[in-house]
Amino acid sequence: MQNNLAMEVRSAPRSRCRLDGAVRYMRQVADCRIVNISRTGMALELYTAFHASTGSMVTIENSEVGLVEGLVRWNRGGRIGIQFRPNSNSSAKVAAYFRNFHQEIKPVLKR
Repeated sequence: MQNNLAMEVRSAPRSRCRLDGAVRYMRQVADCRIVNISRTGMALELYTAFHASTGSMVTIENSEVGLVEGLVRWNRGGRIGIQFRPNSNSSAKVAAYFRNFHQEIKPVLKR
């Protein structure tokens, strides 16, 4: 991705997916759907209100990926962007997901 505004941008390409899960922050738990994932992060679509500011540490639980931790990079419009913690546990779980479970999801409607 080109960076014209000297902004920090994602470093890995994301793949579309549709995986149901839950995101936790302190005592909040919200059901969500993982809409895209990469080796460095994921985007979630939230089903309920979720109040976590940028920089907050959250935990995402999903049957295919497992339990991963990450930082909130953005939160707007019912969606939230997560950057995985740079530890071997998270990266190993995401690598295993891509190796064993991932199937690219294509849009149903065409423009």
